[in-house]
Parts: sequence; structure tokens; C-alpha cells
Amino acid sequence: MKGKVISAMLCASMLATMLAGCSTTTTEEAGESTTGTEAAASSSSTAELKGEGDKEINILIYAQEHEKVVYQQLIDEFTQAHKDEIKTVNFEVTTQDEYATKMTAAMTANDMPDIFYIGPESVRSYVDNGYALALDDYVDQEAVDNLWPAIKSAYMYDGTNIGSGSLYCLPKDLSCFAFAYNKDLFDEAGLEYPDPENPYTYDEFLEVCKALTKDTDGDGEIDQWGVANANAFGFTPYVYGNGGHFLNEDYTKVVIAENDAFKEAFQFYTDLTLTNQVTPSVEQDTALGGYQRWLDGQIGFYACGTWDVAAFMDDATFPYEWDLCGWPVGPSGDGKSTAWLGTVGFAVSADTEYPELCAELIQALSTDLEGQQALCGETTGKSLQIPNIMDYAQTTFKEKVADGTIPYANNVDVIFGYIEGNDTYNGIFTETTYTYNSEWWDIFLEGMPNVLTGNISVEDYCNEVQPKMQEALDNAIELQNSATN
Repeated sequence: MKGKVISAMLCASMLATMLAGCSTTTTEEAGESTTGTEAAASSSSTAELKGEGDKEINILIYAQEHEKVVYQQLIDEFTQAHKDEIKTVNFEVTTQDEYATKMTAAMTANDMPDIFYIGPESVRSYVDNGYALALDDYVDQEAVDNLWPAIKSAYMYDGTNIGSGSLYCLPKDLSCFAFAYNKDLFDEAGLEYPDPENPYTYDEFLEVCKALTKDTDGDGEIDQWGVANANAFGFTPYVYGNGGHFLNEDYTKVVIAENDAFKEAFQFYTDLTLTNQVTPSVEQDTALGGYQRWLDGQIGFYACGTWDVAAFMDDATFPYEWDLCGWPVGPSGDGKSTAWLGTVGFAVSADTEYPELCAELIQALSTDLEGQQALCGETTGKSLQIPNIMDYAQTTFKEKVADGTIPYANNVDVIFGYIEGNDTYNGIFTETTYTYNSEWWDIFLEGMPNVLTGNISVEDYCNEVQPKMQEALDNAIELQNSATN
């Protein structure tokens, strides 16, 4: 029993730091908030969807309120279509923080929900510890082959490596963080809009941010900033767009202290706050997070996840004109604007009594066309994600965005650029995806505010924190080896 509890704690600790797809909550400098999702549900809710059969299915996920409405509708439709089999589907939606706690309790009690979320960084741990069902025999292979390759491979595991072997999840989504900009603030400053086909250099970006940073009410205090950054999700695009990395190529060594491109990006990122003051300070961000300042029209640039689009297109939530552009490109990079890709997947419990039915249900949420039409806005008018289905995404979805059927930013091709990759854009999974847990990353994040407040230099911080990160990474590798051996 002791080993089961330890494995449960390991899996749940990884969940707590997931930086994944559509509805994920992420950690800002000032505490927990959502990237564009601070309207997320504040507590758990459970809907009981009734049929006339004898089978009971328990689902546990985290989601925003507007996501929950669509998912509940799809699950209810599935329940009614299978009412002769299903007695009740208990659809529980919670916050990401609460999700980790609930999953820990479920694993410890050996009472797993039938359907739940796993992020790519957790696949190995869940499979090694016997929590997730291999889906190969239960899903439509033709539909799986029509998924974006990145989200298919992210949930494949052969017992040693991610990217090959059996499939353990169907994706909820494939997301990325593009950059959003407030067109109204650009108009007021007399600035040209960013060119989506030619992302800013670091220097160009800084000059635009300076022009957007203002004391608008004349009280001597800045109250409009060029950009708001959140360390957990807004730092890595600067690093990756400058050719920097946290780890070496086989993800066994932390390299930030000797990686000049990493330190160059970190210094630029720090100077945006500390020296140039074109972002809110750590203290100001603690008082009011960057996302809320963006919604209040105080921020020129802010990260935009694919799941944020519906909120930003809602005039009641964001009453400003806006569009998408690329993250800035650093001088040491390859010239491509680079953002991280994210995803979270629907898994089926290895202990479920109804694997076929559960697999059919997650297909309705992940790979079936009607479900994707609802989740992507064609039939609901609110786009919660880019379609998982490639041929639909690249044809009908784009056409419906262009003709206004699906409310979306004009520069939707920025997001497709990150997802598909081209001469201008590149999307990659963060390095936490390839390590057994993300404690090494958490250690780095914990001390970042000390750099942004000037209490320690970038160089000294990298030298100081790298051994601690390496120790955590070594522990993760040891855990992985113990589990697989």
C-alpha cells in the first residue's frame, strides 16, 4: 500500500504543475490564476446525466464555465444515445488545483474515475503505475490517424519512450500560446499593427512596448504597460525564440548556467520589468494580475491560448479590438518566433468496468466531427479550441473563421503557424513534457521574482539555482528508472 500511495502522490504532483491545453490553469507571479481564464469555476460541481440502463460512469476533469456547458451538452447527448446502457454519468468539473487533490485521493483510495485528464508529462507515470488503459483496441484508428501528429505522439508510450508504442489518451485539444495585442491602444499611440508574417525582434518589441507604456491620468504613476508577462507560461517563448533551452538534448542535464542564449533571453525578459519598466512590477502584479489588467485595457500585449479566444471575442469580457501576432524573436535564435504547444488528454481508467463505452465517449469529445464542430464554434458560436481533426481544421474551420461563422481573431494563421510549423513560426512542447516530473522547473520558477525585483542578477541566479534543479531532475530520472525497471 505504501508504494501505491507514493505513486499516487507522484502522479498528482505532476498534475498540479501541468501546463496544458485549453482549460489549464497556470501559475502567475502573484499566485494561481488562469491564462485568460480567471473566470474559471471556483469549486467543484457534479451533473448527473441520466439514462435507462444499468451502467454508471464517473468523469472528473477541470474546465472553465463556458467549456463545461459545451462538454456537458455533448456528454448528455451521448448519454441519451446510449440510454439503454447508461444509468448515470456523473460529470464532475473542478479547478485544476482541486483536480490534483481529488486525483491524489482517488489514487490513494484505489477508486479512480472512469475518465479523467492526463497531460503528456504525466503519461509515463500513470502508465507505469497502472492507472491508464491502453486505447489501441478500443478506438477508431482512422480517426486517430487524422489527429495532429504532435498530439497523437504525445500520448503514445512504449514503456521507455514517449512518441511510440500504445496510445493512452485521446486529446482534449492541441493548443498554443500566441501573442495577442490590443489594437485600440496601438491606435491611440499612433503605432502600426504588428505584422503577423514578420515578428518583432527583441529591439523592435522593446521600442513598441515603450511607446505603449504610459501614465494615462497624469498622476505620476504608470497605469498602462506595453506587455504583461507571467513567468509560468510567458517566459519560455522568449527563451525558445532566442535559441535557449533549460535542458540538454536528452533531457538529463540542466544547462541554464552555461547556455548563453538562455541567459540572454532571461536578461531581456528581466529588463522588460526591472530596467525598462514596460511591464507591471512584481509588486504591481501581485496587486492585480496581468490577465485582469489585459481585460481592463491596461496592457498592449498578452499571451493568448487557443482557449482564450472565445472570452476575448466576447465584448462583455473584453470590449476592445484585438488580434494575434507572434512572440518576439531573439538575436541568438533561428529567426523563428517560437511558442510552446500544450495539450491535455482524456484517459480511461485501467480498472473501469466499461472500457468500450468509456472509449466511445472520449471519442465523442475528441475525434468525432460533431463534437469538434461544437467545441470549435461552428455550431455553438464560441471557439474553445482549434480542431483536433486535421482535415477539418485546415479546411472547413478556417473557412468558417473567414466568413464569420466562427468568431475568431483575423490572424488565425498565427496559431496554425505555431501548430504546423513554417518559415516564420515554430511550436514545441516544453521540456517538462519529456521528464518524469516537473519539480526541476518548479524550483526555477520559485526564485524568478527575486531576479525581477533586482535582488539577484540573472547570472548569479542561474549559477545558484542550476544545482538545485539538477538534483530534482536526477531524482526524477531515478524515479523513472525505478518505475520502468
